[in-house]
Amino acid sequence: MPAPLRLDNTQRQLVSDYRAALESAGLSTHPVRLWPARAFCVQVGIPETWSSLSLFDQCRLHRRIRSFVGWLMVTGRLAATPEYLVVGQPQLGRIARPYHSAAHMLLTGTAAELGFSHGVAEDQWSLLVRAAVLFQLAPDRLSRTQLREACEAIAAAEAHHAPGRLTRRSSLVKFRGGLESVLFHAGLVEEPPGPRTCGSDHRPQVEQEWTRVPPRLAATMRNYLEQCALTQRPSTLTRNESALRELGIFVADRFPEVTMVADLRRPHLEAYKSWLAGRPLKRPGRGPTLHRASIRNRLSALGVFFERLQEWGAEDAPTSRLLYAGDLPILDRPLPRFLDDPGSARLLRAARADDDPFVRLVVELLARTGMRKGELMRLTVDAVVQIGSAYWLRIPVGKLHTDRYIPLHPQLKQLLDEWLARRPPDLRSDLLFVERGRPIGVHRVDRALDKVAAAADVGPVTPHQLRHTLATQAINRGMSLEAIATLLGHKTLTMTMVYARIADHTVANEYFAVTEKVEALYAQPITLPAAAEGAEMRKLRAEVHRRMLGNGYCARPVEMDCHFESICESCTFFVTTAEFRPTLERQRDDAAAKGQVGRQKIFEGLLNRLEKDAS
Repeated sequence: MPAPLRLDNTQRQLVSDYRAALESAGLSTHPVRLWPARAFCVQVGIPETWSSLSLFDQCRLHRRIRSFVGWLMVTGRLAATPEYLVVGQPQLGRIARPYHSAAHMLLTGTAAELGFSHGVAEDQWSLLVRAAVLFQLAPDRLSRTQLREACEAIAAAEAHHAPGRLTRRSSLVKFRGGLESVLFHAGLVEEPPGPRTCGSDHRPQVEQEWTRVPPRLAATMRNYLEQCALTQRPSTLTRNESALRELGIFVADRFPEVTMVADLRRPHLEAYKSWLAGRPLKRPGRGPTLHRASIRNRLSALGVFFERLQEWGAEDAPTSRLLYAGDLPILDRPLPRFLDDPGSARLLRAARADDDPFVRLVVELLARTGMRKGELMRLTVDAVVQIGSAYWLRIPVGKLHTDRYIPLHPQLKQLLDEWLARRPPDLRSDLLFVERGRPIGVHRVDRALDKVAAAADVGPVTPHQLRHTLATQAINRGMSLEAIATLLGHKTLTMTMVYARIADHTVANEYFAVTEKVEALYAQPITLPAAAEGAEMRKLRAEVHRRMLGNGYCARPVEMDCHFESICESCTFFVTTAEFRPTLERQRDDAAAKGQVGRQKIFEGLLNRLEKDAS
């Protein structure tokens, strides 16, 4: 039943505006449709009166009257509160659709081009409207900063008023990242979206920890970090900030008399060193305490901090030297971890068999180019260039601030073309790896490698391990150190020399020359030691039994075993024909007689391949 109507001029104008909005949106203006506006004016009065009501009274209005309240909000006539959006749960997305139809079509159309489903696009629209009404703005006028502030306010209200609905964040806040991408590619905001993150924002926690540091000490440290931000990479700055903040909290808890850097003395740093060596990790599963490399990084960051303050003549500078080179832990120098040739071949076969184009492309790129994970994520759509008849891949400036071109394998060129063909048109991003308008995160690369490594049964594999694998394969096949350094983007050959330690051919040749002589002493009496043969005999045996290698021949006596006899047969580039079948069968039988299972499988695989080719 319509309520008795006695409206003043302001209320009649509000009803008239509502009628005009319905007509403009193509909706019915039947008196039944106008009843919520008239009832609102009678029961509440004007929008400002509604804002003064309690949350309980706001939410207990008739649902049709609350629908009119939603119209007031989406048209900017009434300011919403996060609490009302959570408790009242107004259907603002549905209400705003006819009144902001152009914005709705732009947003949902862009979302569809980026690959979002219709349901997700509508959820994004609903989130955008809910955020806009908090600032009394039209949905297409909201900035990204305002969107984030609104989402945090909604999440806080939901945690307070509906803690059982979700564990941590609002059901709409989880769509914020995708919505930021849609708004950017629709041209509604200018800030490009960032990649997906697996963790939460730790900035509030960091700021809370800085409050525990004495003010004068914190001011000196943060001023130093501001200067470092002008020259250092963000990741380096984050590590330095963590080291300084940790020292500040430590001295505040243990040595209250220390209020600034000038108060620090050598015993304070010695106590910090002892505490650091036994400090348990904040993230379990990575070991009980910090690795020596992490301790060295922290102490190095502190040492540079103290030195810079003294060099700058800072007012709050150390009065004496606090750290020395001997304070830094000595690090092990392990050789790079790499995949052997069979493991590398299995990994690439598993990648090519995967149904995800991202997995196929990323694993091939890492394995065939040796680029770092960060360089991979910064590749652009114009990274492939043609020089002459060959294609080259431009690796962007990365860890060592270097830029380089490397040859591009034809198969990689094909995979890159297929990936770009799936790219949505008119994206406002030149990054190669973009998904739904957002840069693909580095964790997606790790998951892709884990998936392929599990399928290939080669154990855990990291992107940097594939870099080491490529360098090891190159140096074992005769590639010069200078060429490997250029391929990997090393600044000095010192960085490349570590791969030369993996396969020192001089050491191997001398070792096996001695081993042959020693083994000959324990061989059958009819077999003379190698040293007992004259020069002519050795020449004759070399002519009778020679095996072609990449740039020469192997003169190993036929009756003498060799640890590398089947290394070529295990290479993916090895080719054999039917004329070698008797030799392969003898080698297979010899391996079986000696119980050399791995060697036996290699020759059986080659014989099976010959059978398959013949059929």
